[in-house]
Amino acid sequence: MNTFSAKFDTSKAQEYKTLFEKENATFSTPQYMCFQARGEGFTASFYQSGKFVIQGKNTDKIISKYFGENPTPKENILNIPYPHIGIDESGKGDFFGPLVIAGAYLTSENAKELEKLGVCDSKKLTDKKILELEKQIKSISIFEVITINPKKYNELYSNFKNLNRLLAWGHATVLENLLKKTDAKIAISDQFAANENVILSALKEKGKTIKLIQQTKAEADTAVAAASILARGEFVKRISSLSYDYEINFKKGCNSEVLAQAKEIAQKFGREELKNIAKTHFKTYESV
Repeated sequence: MNTFSAKFDTSKAQEYKTLFEKENATFSTPQYMCFQARGEGFTASFYQSGKFVIQGKNTDKIISKYFGENPTPKENILNIPYPHIGIDESGKGDFFGPLVIAGAYLTSENAKELEKLGVCDSKKLTDKKILELEKQIKSISIFEVITINPKKYNELYSNFKNLNRLLAWGHATVLENLLKKTDAKIAISDQFAANENVILSALKEKGKTIKLIQQTKAEADTAVAAASILARGEFVKRISSLSYDYEINFKKGCNSEVLAQAKEIAQKFGREELKNIAKTHFKTYESV
């Protein structure tokens, strides 16, 4: 475990701070936090919202030492009432192809219907199943999908200079667009940054009125799972289209086979062409 995230009673902030004093931690009080402690192999951040995040190579050691085998769990997303919005993305770990961010607004009725159809985290599904479920999700839900093609992605990354800020902008855009179509009061997003305010700061006036829950493994929630399928479905179709255009069966992910393809493309079409089909801040691009 390199990251631990949980929800605690803010009245216990001082009590937890005392624990880290025993570890000879140094303390600061960043915005939105009760405290942040930095020690050997860990950083512990206690937010004013009650969210508690511990990161670093010694996270397991700290959790075991002070919180036992079963630390207090964060709010269980499976108990979040419907209707609500789920948001997820696809493509951030793929060198080739776009970044796709999607959101799905579900009621309790269509959430149950999608569960019966087999909607779950897209990482557990085949591309064929994802494309089948994508159609069914779109037929019974209110949804939003934005696709950032590689050329635009590279332009945005050069402006944001940080993947988390780019992701936050995309998540916020999807949420804002869905709020124009629904009267949702709650949204759930997979947590991709330790600082939960990275999305909140990107929201506009309408988005700031909603309760936004960010949690790791949020795909356990059906609305987030539906969003993950919508995002991956669009990504799969875009990669397929690229493969047709370039007459290359583009590999997903980022590995040695992907690097080999990237070198092949650079030799055939020129290095600059990679900017139109790949994410150039990846180390793979530097290797080419």
